[in-house]
Amino acid sequence: MGQGLSCTTSKEHELFTAVQYGDIDMVNDLLEKDPNLVHHTTLYDRHSVLHVAAANGQIEILDFALNRSVKPDVLNRYKQTPLMLAAMHGKICCVKRLLRAGANILKFDSIFGRTCLHYAAYYGHADCLQAILAAAESSPVAVSWGYARFVNIRDGRGATPLHLASRQKRPECVHILLNRGALVCASTGGYGCPGSTPLHLAARGGSIDCVRALLAWGADRVQRDASGRIPYVVALKHKHGASAALLDPASAEPLVWPAPLKFISELDREAKALLEQALLEANRVREKNILKHTAYSLPSPSYSDVGTDDNTSETSDTELCCICFEQVCNIEVEDCGHQMCAQCTLALCCHNKPNPTTACLTPPVCPFCRSSIARLVVAKIKDQDYGDLDSGDIGSPKLRKSRKSCNFSEGSSSFKGLTAVGSFGKMGGRGSGRIAADNEWVDKP
Repeated sequence: MGQGLSCTTSKEHELFTAVQYGDIDMVNDLLEKDPNLVHHTTLYDRHSVLHVAAANGQIEILDFALNRSVKPDVLNRYKQTPLMLAAMHGKICCVKRLLRAGANILKFDSIFGRTCLHYAAYYGHADCLQAILAAAESSPVAVSWGYARFVNIRDGRGATPLHLASRQKRPECVHILLNRGALVCASTGGYGCPGSTPLHLAARGGSIDCVRALLAWGADRVQRDASGRIPYVVALKHKHGASAALLDPASAEPLVWPAPLKFISELDREAKALLEQALLEANRVREKNILKHTAYSLPSPSYSDVGTDDNTSETSDTELCCICFEQVCNIEVEDCGHQMCAQCTLALCCHNKPNPTTACLTPPVCPFCRSSIARLVVAKIKDQDYGDLDSGDIGSPKLRKSRKSCNFSEGSSSFKGLTAVGSFGKMGGRGSGRIAADNEWVDKP
């Protein structure tokens, strides 16, 4: 009996070692001798072949095991699925393969009651986060449960993926979740201080990029947690001075991305990115003014002054936006072809807010021809000598002083005095391949 158990244990050890290091030939040889080994698990953690392969990014062995009828949702000792471990370790190929195999995205572990979406957000793996959210849009489970509900799914302590990403200083994940409908002012249960919003947790972590993103999406600077603290107080307590300066209710209110507008949510992806960048650039000026009289400066290199005025100073007047006469045109109305800069486009779209009683939204109109704007795209430069060029080429020497703007002949005088910053003011305020040990999961309050 003892000898038989020892032999079985030895074979299992060989199998899981081979899986960890990606020795597909050894795995194949062992399973040919004993096909049942593929369903065995490790002694203590109850990790299956899929768990070990997913955690170590061994996609070939993962695919091999799935083709041998190993269930993609097999659970280990902590009720973690292989998909959770792949998301934890950022193994995007394994995440995609498990999703194609039908892995359940609504499984909860027994540690903190978290899903694969929580894992991806907590560990900051933006590609895994996007893959899971994309699967949720078509997953039968998520469809029956509700996509918006899934994006804001809570763990056993009331934390959404946005709470975890904000606390762990994952700005890219924060941005993805906000773009997909995460609630910016949701309060936690027992995670951190009860009643904490993502902004409280970002203030605690000290990530100015997370604070910046949350404020731009309408996070409330004066919302209090269960202890009566606003995010400003939390940032001060943890000695994050730059974040505290931006969170101070006495400082200038940041400009807010008009997330509720259906028109904005259905924008062309590249056009939306340009508009978001315009908003961040406008906020950059306010942030510099706030921090000017403090000992802190903006840490993000994307907010440096290098190159910010190059387009305006070097381009000719005929290349400038006919609304503000300051920025280069980079957004185009698809139907009529009229062009504006991103700053003026965003200000224009924000003038039409939904009716709070009917939720009816009047689409914005082109300021040049007064036709309804159904879609915005990145502007194309059409020149008889140089052909069609993207807006990224707008500052090239060949095109300087050669572009003729179609907007001047049809410009609306009512928009001539509209500046980008003035219009924004109307927006309102609103490593190792091994699987992680238990102590890596402790979220200290």
